[in-house]
Amino acid sequence: MKLDHATIVTRDPESTRRFLCGIVGLSDGPRPPIRVGGYWLYADGRPVIHLVEATIPALAGKASPRIDHIALRVDDVAEWAALVDRMGSNNVSYTLSEVPLSDEPQLFVSLAPGVAIEVVTQLSRSISIIVD
Repeated sequence: MKLDHATIVTRDPESTRRFLCGIVGLSDGPRPPIRVGGYWLYADGRPVIHLVEATIPALAGKASPRIDHIALRVDDVAEWAALVDRMGSNNVSYTLSEVPLSDEPQLFVSLAPGVAIEVVTQLSRSISIIVD
């Protein structure tokens, strides 16, 4: 079994699409004719993230329907460095941590309205020097 795709429901699918395509490196691709607005974003020729425009109002004091986070894996040092460079050049704030026990570096970005993106790598802990 493997992950097929994740769906993000948001009031602002366009800004999420811009981040995931322009910063993370996914690509906008074909999408079936669905009644609500949105995008399908591709990695390695597969639609891995479905962005859907929220069609119901948010509950008082809460973000629109959402998921907690999506994790993307980067296993190439140059790709990791380029991602961090794009974040810096686009003034994208992020936090770094490590996966407990495995010490895998992970980077978190919070997107409005309330969706987080995680990027994790098996690359050596020394990769975190690139983002310091």
